[in-house]
Amino acid sequence: PRPRRRRGLRRAALALLLLVVLAAAYVANGIYTPLKGDGSGRVVVEVPPGSSARGIGDLLARRGVVGSGLFFSLRAGIAGKRDQLRSGNFALKRDMSNGAALAALTRAPSVAPTIRVTLPEGPGRAQFAQRVRAQGVTGDYVAASQHSADLNPRAYGAPKRTRSLEGFLFPATYELRRGASAATLVHEQLKAFRRAMAGVDLRRAHKKNLTAYDVLTLASIIEREVFLPRDRRRVAAVFYNRLKAGVPLGSDATTRYAVNNFKRPLRVSQINSDSPYNTRKHTGLPPGPIGNPGLGSIQAAANPLVTKDFFFIVKACGNGALSFAATDAGFQKLVAAYNAKRAQLGGKDPSRCP
Repeated sequence: PRPRRRRGLRRAALALLLLVVLAAAYVANGIYTPLKGDGSGRVVVEVPPGSSARGIGDLLARRGVVGSGLFFSLRAGIAGKRDQLRSGNFALKRDMSNGAALAALTRAPSVAPTIRVTLPEGPGRAQFAQRVRAQGVTGDYVAASQHSADLNPRAYGAPKRTRSLEGFLFPATYELRRGASAATLVHEQLKAFRRAMAGVDLRRAHKKNLTAYDVLTLASIIEREVFLPRDRRRVAAVFYNRLKAGVPLGSDATTRYAVNNFKRPLRVSQINSDSPYNTRKHTGLPPGPIGNPGLGSIQAAANPLVTKDFFFIVKACGNGALSFAATDAGFQKLVAAYNAKRAQLGGKDPSRCP
């Protein structure tokens, strides 16, 4: 039995040695990444001042520049360059080797300072103009978003009379060079819109004889009417049902767009206006989008729920939720409950209750 025991010990030792070799090879591969090169594509990374090697590594890993923040920091330590890593804006690539990323980050920053321009879902061109100016974009945004060679609205079903890019200016956060022009921002928004719209399934809308432009128009109204994402598709169902029945959509958001009044109570003269955007008076969709919707509202407008709802109202004490009704009688009960709660609160908005 002794020779068999020695053979067993030798096998165990060999297995342990193999594990050690494999572990060492794994770590060495992670640190030196011999199979990776200079990477591909372009990733702009802003390294904050005072960042540690591990913090920089984790940032690069999150942006897809390197595979592991830990291995990047170990590589920097082995090379004796932990203290040579710089802060600033760097133009890097995806899937770089740790050595290539390290070399780039120990040189002077390669990208001019940038600004981040955040545009929320819903506002129209005029409202965006105020925001982009405040965030450091130069030039006339309203003029830049009037039309562009980057996108023809008629390709999405817009009528010949379409006069602007309203609805196509995709809301998101954009990273631009400091001092970038409004035209550059519009170019990036239209590019983002095309990417987002390419993934929207329009088959159901097309079956209802709605063009992509109609879906955008409907989505812009949904964006103004809905507070909680879960209500988007149900509000879309209400509008689909009203379009099918040939009754007005009844959205004051469209009139507010026409009279540029988004915060104050609408005056009687505004409610009774003959504007084609007055969807209390006119059936069908308004002439075009009343703002720039996000992807969630576009998807809801393209694929609503199947319901019998014809009405909705802000739910009393619902913290932004909406209540729905299929009949006028049911709707009047919801209105009465809303008004009763408002009276109880001394005339204050009852949508959010203490």
